[in-house]
Amino acid sequence: MLFFRSEEHVNNWCRKKKIDKGAVFSLEQGWQLAQQWYHDRLDLRWRRKTTDEAQQLFETIGLTGDFWKLAAQSVSE
Repeated sequence: MLFFRSEEHVNNWCRKKKIDKGAVFSLEQGWQLAQQWYHDRLDLRWRRKTTDEAQQLFETIGLTGDFWKLAAQSVSE
């Protein structure tokens, strides 16, 4: 993970390095993801999130697009 001050800075860096731009998300979205992903991690009843739960979390905080689509999707889709 790399941190940049703006998406324009990301674009310039990728152009200079001659690499494709990957997924970009804001610091706020990263913080929301960390809070939601780890908030119950120390609970003795903790269990790993299902694929559908993780996908729902990504979508809830606006992480969409091909990069954020998980391999296994629910049958209802």
